[in-house]
Amino acid sequence: MPTMQAAAPVTAEPQADPADRAERAALIRERARRILLPIAGGLSLLFVWWALVALLHVKPFIAPSPEVVAHTLYDRFGMLMANLLPTAIEAVGGFIIGNFGAVLLATLFVHRRTVELAFFPVAVLINSIPVVAKAPILLLLLGNGLAPKVAIAAIICFFPTLVNMVRGLQAVSPQAMELMHVLSASKREVFFKLRLQSSLPFLFSALKIAASTATVGAIVGEWIGSQVGIGALIVQATYNFDSALLYATVLCGSAFSVLFFLVIRLIERLVVRWDAGVAA
Repeated sequence: MPTMQAAAPVTAEPQADPADRAERAALIRERARRILLPIAGGLSLLFVWWALVALLHVKPFIAPSPEVVAHTLYDRFGMLMANLLPTAIEAVGGFIIGNFGAVLLATLFVHRRTVELAFFPVAVLINSIPVVAKAPILLLLLGNGLAPKVAIAAIICFFPTLVNMVRGLQAVSPQAMELMHVLSASKREVFFKLRLQSSLPFLFSALKIAASTATVGAIVGEWIGSQVGIGALIVQATYNFDSALLYATVLCGSAFSVLFFLVIRLIERLVVRWDAGVAA
């Protein structure tokens, strides 16, 4: 007689933990809030702008409506991008030079206390000089080319990164530092394996600020002396009472600053993978 084989028991698929489902749903809602709320805020500002211009009958040469600015962005997009390119080059160049110099000087300050006491007040003094006062000096020293705009952007980026980097390099756990000494770690090992790691959240907080201020520095430099760039276009639109072009140019500069900020934020998420607790 044929033997009867016992049927394999049917196992029910494991049910997802209700706590995990709730946590996943909360994470999705939080991500949606972070995306939708800024969009809603921007649309509300556009509506208020449109309503004020329409209700108060504001003259177009004083404050154009959002529709007029949108048409200007579309019609003069090529010219706007051609002027945005040199500003972007100046801002990125100043960002790299200023932050690199700040990191090097912060490293020197941490390892040489005497140097910090001597030159940190000098850095504070230079930072206290208004940007519009530094720009003509740099223009006279470096000429009317790319160099003064990059230098202004670099100077603006320099001080916030210097302060944050010094603080980050010094914000080392005493227990971790004691452990490194017990293990006979060299200064090089302490710096790269302990101090540098602890300083990254502070550094990226400064870099995100510098991403916006570098663009401001480049634009201010173009105000002083330039024929191309966002700053020069702002001056030309102002003197010509072309308010639509003025608003469109400002929006282009702001959009680049936001994009620059988002790029630095993305790099931060790729580099700083632990819960820093201090990063902006």
